Amino acid sequence: MRHRTAGRHRAHSKKLRNALALAMTLVAGGAAAAPPHPVPSPDWRDQVVYFAMIDRFDDGDPRNDDQGTGEYDPADGAKFSGGDLAGLARRVDYIHGLGTTTLWITPPVANRWWDPTVHYGGYHGYWAEAFDRVDAHFGTLADYRHLADSLHAVGMYLVQDVVVNHTGNFFRYDGGWDPSDPAAHFALVPDARGRTAPTQAPFDRNDPRKAADRRAAIYHWTPSITDFRDDRQRLDFQLADLDDLNTENPVVRDVLRASYGKWVREVGVDGFRIDTAFYVPPAFFRDFLHSPDARHPGIAAVARRAGRDDFLAFGEGFALDKAYDDRNSRRIDGYMRDAHGDLLPSMLDFPLYGALGAVFARGRPTAELGWRIGDRMRVYARPWRMPTFVDNHDVDRFLAGAGEPALKQALLALMTLPGIPVIYAGTEQGFTGQRAAMFKGGFGSGGVDHFDTHAPLYRYLQRAIALRRGDKVFSRGTPTVLREDAAGAGVLAWRMRYRGDTALVAFNTADHPALLDNVATGLPAGRALEGVFAIEGDAPRLVTGAGGGISLVLPPRSGLVWKATAHTATLPAGGARLRIDPLAQARITGDFEVRGSAPGAGSVQVVVDGDLAGAQRVPVGTDGRWRARIDTSAMTDAAIAHRVVAWADAAQVASEARVFHVEPQWRVVADVDDPAGDDHGPAGRYAYPTDPGWHDVRPLDIEHVRVSSAGGALRVQVRMHAVEDAWNPPNGFDHVAFVLYLQLPGLGEDASVMPFQNASVPSGMRWNRRLRADGFSNALFGAAGASASNEGTPVSPTADIAVDKAQRTVTFTFPASALGKPASLSGAKLYLATWDMGEGPRPLQPEAGPTSFGGGDGARDPLVMDDTAVITLP
Repeated sequence: MRHRTAGRHRAHSKKLRNALALAMTLVAGGAAAAPPHPVPSPDWRDQVVYFAMIDRFDDGDPRNDDQGTGEYDPADGAKFSGGDLAGLARRVDYIHGLGTTTLWITPPVANRWWDPTVHYGGYHGYWAEAFDRVDAHFGTLADYRHLADSLHAVGMYLVQDVVVNHTGNFFRYDGGWDPSDPAAHFALVPDARGRTAPTQAPFDRNDPRKAADRRAAIYHWTPSITDFRDDRQRLDFQLADLDDLNTENPVVRDVLRASYGKWVREVGVDGFRIDTAFYVPPAFFRDFLHSPDARHPGIAAVARRAGRDDFLAFGEGFALDKAYDDRNSRRIDGYMRDAHGDLLPSMLDFPLYGALGAVFARGRPTAELGWRIGDRMRVYARPWRMPTFVDNHDVDRFLAGAGEPALKQALLALMTLPGIPVIYAGTEQGFTGQRAAMFKGGFGSGGVDHFDTHAPLYRYLQRAIALRRGDKVFSRGTPTVLREDAAGAGVLAWRMRYRGDTALVAFNTADHPALLDNVATGLPAGRALEGVFAIEGDAPRLVTGAGGGISLVLPPRSGLVWKATAHTATLPAGGARLRIDPLAQARITGDFEVRGSAPGAGSVQVVVDGDLAGAQRVPVGTDGRWRARIDTSAMTDAAIAHRVVAWADAAQVASEARVFHVEPQWRVVADVDDPAGDDHGPAGRYAYPTDPGWHDVRPLDIEHVRVSSAGGALRVQVRMHAVEDAWNPPNGFDHVAFVLYLQLPGLGEDASVMPFQNASVPSGMRWNRRLRADGFSNALFGAAGASASNEGTPVSPTADIAVDKAQRTVTFTFPASALGKPASLSGAKLYLATWDMGEGPRPLQPEAGPTSFGGGDGARDPLVMDDTAVITLP
């Protein structure tokens, strides 16, 4: 259909191209000032990027804040806050001082300022109405050039966010859609200035009721995507009501190249981040970057003429892979190369982002990240050039669901793996709000500036970035995973090698000491490794043992880095000889006994899955033999391979490992129906948002809860009225947030308040654990510090989420370690409530809007659409 549409309008497109030639010549810079001095491209492998939202970073010129259409209000996260290009320029020293080498900014182009259909504004820059002009809120072309010059003056580079998939929302389809008649059900959407079309030609030709606009075929005349698995919808339909450009049309291609080429020529932009690349056919990017068109050449050619021989363009493909799966990684790779050669030079590495968060923030098995590290080296041709990150402006902040020790680990991983690390502005100041402003006048700033160069995370990032930039083994090396834990949080180690240099990186993601035993480094015996970095304290000097192995204890939440030296040491003679007998069987159904020998030792520690805090110290008999009984009650996944070793802590020697699997015994302990159709709030007066994704689907209605346990592990299966996934969420559901409160006897500090929900848990219940999960986040909290405006203390691991859309179920499985490792769940209590999240809880107001609930006052009324009774486990 796409090719038929392009062919049908070929003749008309030729006329339109000629008619637009003069305008496009002006876009190409006919009236521009002298071009900036050439700045050669860097080796992108060695760069570290700082990403800032223009509107939320700093306000350098208050005169441009308010354009007089009601679009500006720093108290409202949906509106402009006042940040601009001048604000960025005056903070270059702050950004440079962190150690970053490149600034990536959100689109500076003229945007639709307010969309009444969604009650949201274009402060973010992704709703263009003119691709070739700076938005009035952000400043002028001269301001933009000043920013670029300021960056280049200190040896930094500039990356501009660009959009080729869509414009802002100037039209929609109401009440239906007929592909054979795009004028049917068509409606224009005026902006705050009464405009119903972008101001830049030919994007102003957006009304299919006009024959000329229809023939021009600048847009795909389509409604919003409802099924992200349908490639035709993904490529041709509107993403979130944003007007989808017909990127097969040569006129559209020409104007996009001309518009974006301007920023390279006239400002000195060094690279592009391409928004929503997944919603454009991959082949478009070959033309966008490499078109031989003489009048409107591809961006790479424009960059070469400006002295930039390696213009980096990296695309956004927002898709996460499940653990041990790489289907989306391969989709991402499909935007970098095809059977005909290269497409985009790079893509953002979303699957790695997902694995980093899962392992460091949510306590998932470190093997999930270990597998991902190896897989990205197999799938991608050039992973060293792919930007990597721990969070961004479209997802929860890392610290919204995890603590600083976990964030430090994730950032260290970025700095010691292939890729271009990206630091989202505010990370260095400990931000938890997704789009809070850095400057005191902006949204969510708390009325203070946040440019503290003495902040702990700013100082930590300076050290971590210096590590990477100071040694190319980290920016150009190839990783090999040496040890990972399939059972849960714990050890993870990899080796980096580059041109004969070797580095060793090791983490303990658990909150207890972990044993890293018998790791084969690939180095010869007796080789010294010097510590070069530690998150806390110092990395001890190591010497490889026989066979090049090392064993050591890693402190809780530690991250350590060593470099191999040319020095060798003499290995001590003798030493403890530990042995663990082969297991009687590899698959276990209950507790079992292990035995071994340790001649000459008084005792040994028997360590399961590296957990030294839970290790048993057992005596060694006069015959040199020892035995221990292994508790398997917390082992709830038969697919997981567990490891048991004997450890002589005095001699720092470990036995070989034995591997086993446990078949868990799950049993149902509660089956509770919830009334259907009671999703109207506590008093029965709430209404869903008017958008059909909520109003027609009713995805917050709980119908049934089934609770199962296996030892100290918990499984909660929730059947809903419907499971929606219209936004292609990584967790498999959207349009609803589940908040599950758990009272666990004997766990410690508890609370009754329901954070950010204007309520308390009912029936006298007090919670120790609180799960908040929506389509894009999954965070577990303890009650310490919880209040009406504080979620509590992050806890890991969090729950595993499984979705069965056909059965309308969402299932949360908590390992015993997430619940304090209780011997039993008897007497535990559960309470489940639903609402929805955006940038915080979705608003509640007297009248429902497209994205806000109706029937109440969100400042004081409970943010609960449906809930269960308190469920007590027998």
